[in-house]
Parts: sequence; structure tokens; C-alpha cells
Amino acid sequence: MHDGDTGGTIPTNLRLLLVLEAVARAGVPVTPTEVNIELGLPKPTIHRLFATLEAEGFLQREMDGRTYAPGRRVRRLAGGVLSSQRIRTARRAILKRLTDRVGETCNIALPDSTAMIYIERLETEWPLRIQLPIGTRVPLYCTASGKMYLSTLSRVHLERYLAASSLVARTANTLATPEALSAELDRIRTDGYAVDREEFMDDMTAVAVPIQDPHRRLLATLSIHAPTMRLSTDMALGHLGILQAAASDLSRLVSDDMTTREGHF
Repeated sequence: MHDGDTGGTIPTNLRLLLVLEAVARAGVPVTPTEVNIELGLPKPTIHRLFATLEAEGFLQREMDGRTYAPGRRVRRLAGGVLSSQRIRTARRAILKRLTDRVGETCNIALPDSTAMIYIERLETEWPLRIQLPIGTRVPLYCTASGKMYLSTLSRVHLERYLAASSLVARTANTLATPEALSAELDRIRTDGYAVDREEFMDDMTAVAVPIQDPHRRLLATLSIHAPTMRLSTDMALGHLGILQAAASDLSRLVSDDMTTREGHF
């Protein structure tokens, strides 16, 4: 591990990795100069590294034109930890227990640019179920998983998202104005969970909770969804405790796996 090295002692083949590590650890968008306070690289070098990482999709430049955040390839890499073969059996066992207790479909989703992408799911045995297979991308603003993710953004980044997004009304219940969505996200921050009250699809309800990384930042979401004729919002919230317990188990699984990996280096 490298910590506190100056630019002159950092091997060339580690520099890109250390930049990514610093950006991920910050938890908020940062400038090359801020990252370089820790790394101590020559100014042209740090800007060249950021340019390379941006061009390859590992970092993305924010709308202010100055700061950078993890890009799509880093998010997929983080999701790969949750999807790794090392923990796949344990992860599916947790989902199986949850699905058996709830009796409805359970999903794990990752934030991916302007959408959530489903990376794992276990189906209910009911013949009537909502088909959202692995790989499906769903909007942020009108799904339980997406709203859960949006609620973790800083105020500045949420405002940028709202300014750049077209909040198309998918149903009569969609929160299609920035004011309505912002108020909903405030509630989610307080409650620690998000609900889709037929906002993405008519006749579908869903509840989502966060799966956190070792730094207690949202890595993914865990959710249940079902037709409203079988699962009302109140009934879905009745499962909140076991949903949160399963998410905690998944968070510990990720943390333990990351610790194990670090112990091998």
C-alpha cells in the first residue's frame, strides 16, 4: 500500500491507481490540484493522468468543468466487487432468504450514469410478476432504487441533476417537478428508505434501501417490487425491517470481501 508518498517515490505504474483511489476516497468531486496535495506529483503529470482517466471512462468531469468524480468504468468495477464469484453464493443465499420471506421479487441495482442498472434478482414464484431482467436500466427520478441513490447526492450535485434532467411523467403518480422530487428526497434522507408508489409503472409498488461500502457510502440498492393488487405500499413497508437486515448482510459481505482482497496485497 502507498500512503503519503511524494511524486518522486511513486512508481509510474501506480500513479493512475493512486489517483483513482484518492478520488474514490474523497466521496465528492475533486480537482486534480486537491488530489495532488496528497500525491505530490508534478502539475503537468497530475493533469495528464486525469485526462487519461477521463478519456478512458474511469473519471468523469462534472458540469462545473473543474472537478471530477468516478466514471462509468469505476462504478462498474465497484459493482464487480458485489458481483464477484468470491461472494456470489453468499449473496444469492441472502437474496433467497429475503425472497422466501417476502414472497416477492428482490433486486440489486447499481447507479450507472443517469439510470440504475439491475445486476442481480431473484424472482417470486407467483405467475403474475413484473419483468425487469438483469441488465435493465431504469430512471433515477421515478424508481425506488433511483430515488434512494439521488437522496445520497450532495445538494450541489442534486441541483445539477435536476437542472439537466427531463422529468417525464411515466404515470399519473410520477413526481415530475424538481420541487416535488426534492421534497421526496428530503423524506428519503430522513427515513433511510425509498418507495415507488406507482411512479415508474402503473400498478407496481417498490421499496428500496441502500447497500453501503465500508465507508458507509451507497454502493448499490436492494429492493422488492410487486403488482399493487398483491402488495400495497403499506404491506411493502411491513417488510422494511427484513429488507434492511438483508441490505446490512450484503454490506458486510462487501466489506469483508474488500478486507480479504487488501490482505492479499
